[in-house]
Amino acid sequence: MSNVLAEAAASTTNLNPGLAAIGYGLGAIGPGIGVGLIWAAVINGTARQPEAQGKLMGIAWTTFVLTEVLALIGLVVYFIASAA
Repeated sequence: MSNVLAEAAASTTNLNPGLAAIGYGLGAIGPGIGVGLIWAAVINGTARQPEAQGKLMGIAWTTFVLTEVLALIGLVVYFIASAA
């Protein structure tokens, strides 16, 4: 069983760089939608309760960073896949 796993780990997969770019483009759609929803919620919350803007902005920047990390991970995976 361990030989099969070692052979699978040693084998390399050739991935078309164009296919990797399409995969990254599709993977970037999620964070793009997420960022739009985050800022839409901040605008909506500030319009409803202007005194809460400071607290909302802190939460928004934190969630924005977490969402953008997903896009950056996708970018790193794209470069790894296209370099192989």
